[in-house]
Amino acid sequence: MTRVQRVTEIPGPRSRAIVAAESQHLAPGLQSFALWTGVAMDHGRGSHITDVDGNTFVDFIGGIGVNALGHSHPAFVQAVQQQVAQLSVGSFTSAPRAELVNEVAAMAPAGLDRLQLYSGGAEAVESAIRLARSYSRRTEIVGFWGGFHGKTAGAMALMGSDARHHLGPFPVGTTQIPYADCYRCPFSLKPGSCGMACGEFARKAIKAQPQGPVAAVIVEPMQGTAGNVIPPRGFLPIVAEAAKEAGALLIADEMITGFGRTGKPWGVDHTGVRPDIVTLGKAFGGGYPVSGVLSTTTITSAEPWAKPSGASSSYGGNPLASAAALAAVRIIREERLWENAATIGALMLDELRHMQERYPFIGDVRGEGLMIGIDLVRDRTTREPVSSDVMRALFSKGVQRGLLAMLYTSRIRLQPALTITREAALEGLGLLDELFAELLHEGTWQ
Repeated sequence: MTRVQRVTEIPGPRSRAIVAAESQHLAPGLQSFALWTGVAMDHGRGSHITDVDGNTFVDFIGGIGVNALGHSHPAFVQAVQQQVAQLSVGSFTSAPRAELVNEVAAMAPAGLDRLQLYSGGAEAVESAIRLARSYSRRTEIVGFWGGFHGKTAGAMALMGSDARHHLGPFPVGTTQIPYADCYRCPFSLKPGSCGMACGEFARKAIKAQPQGPVAAVIVEPMQGTAGNVIPPRGFLPIVAEAAKEAGALLIADEMITGFGRTGKPWGVDHTGVRPDIVTLGKAFGGGYPVSGVLSTTTITSAEPWAKPSGASSSYGGNPLASAAALAAVRIIREERLWENAATIGALMLDELRHMQERYPFIGDVRGEGLMIGIDLVRDRTTREPVSSDVMRALFSKGVQRGLLAMLYTSRIRLQPALTITREAALEGLGLLDELFAELLHEGTWQ
């Protein structure tokens, strides 16, 4: 059984040499955790990944939701190897694509029976927006605070954070409203006594706030980038009703929540909401860059989206991408990985809530399946976040111990592979417990 092991200093000499060679011409802007580790990875198995110096880490980052199958799942490796030796590129029909679209349609939320394929999440979101506008003949799109849908212009116009500052101007026709982030309630209310104020505000704002009639409301069933935020069960149904009342389509962005991440096949399955359009990505390709837009026959018939080349992509649905996605979807379905996500996720939440009792800086623990969020605070009463300097230090110490996790902001996100074993989950949590114990001993979180 693979376990964490340290062979050299981290980063080791081979990692430093490779990173230095890469840095000569690689432009800035990589994901922060990859830059801060300074490590070059060599291979992975399951929920462990080993660098070029032989140091092995337990992986709680999981490619930010991409690595649903675990590293180097044998069936996935075999499918990709076989297809790349046969045919890789082109937009012609192929057997893998024919099988893929039918496989996804069989697993899709009820009523969604048409799939178009792309190569990245933002590309799929942009297409979903174009589809909604084609069908509705309206232009306005409503998103949510804390939302993240990609880094292209249309998607960034719906980004609900200051990460988009200085990158505009963005396309017009977008509006953002508060999301149900109960621990950091935008209305400063308390769950259970708030009357679902965020939902009622959404109902009114979707009608009144945009500059014209709304084409679509786009929402993550559970927000990922915002901190793995899990809204109360009643929130999404209110949003869906509000969209319907406004004559708008509901787009569920299931990039992170789809294909079993939350302990059910789809994030919307927790509430019974049935969206008009779903965007797919991350776990969908099993590590290969694949994304998609799911909708109904009626909606996808809308022009100009439905015209020849109107919704196409040069890379989307090529034979290699289709074979990779087909393998990933079949593995998720046949192994019923959402059940493992539910089981191991419940175990991890239980362990983390025990930690919460011991460590005064753990303000909140939340999650569904293997989509887990933790808020670290300086004080539980004020809920002031732990400083970024403390979190960066915590992240670095985690890497030194062999834990790869998104510990570098006060809203910690844990999203390991859906295949993670009980042993690997407890190993990673044990390392996290050591970090928290050291933080308590130092008293530096305040």
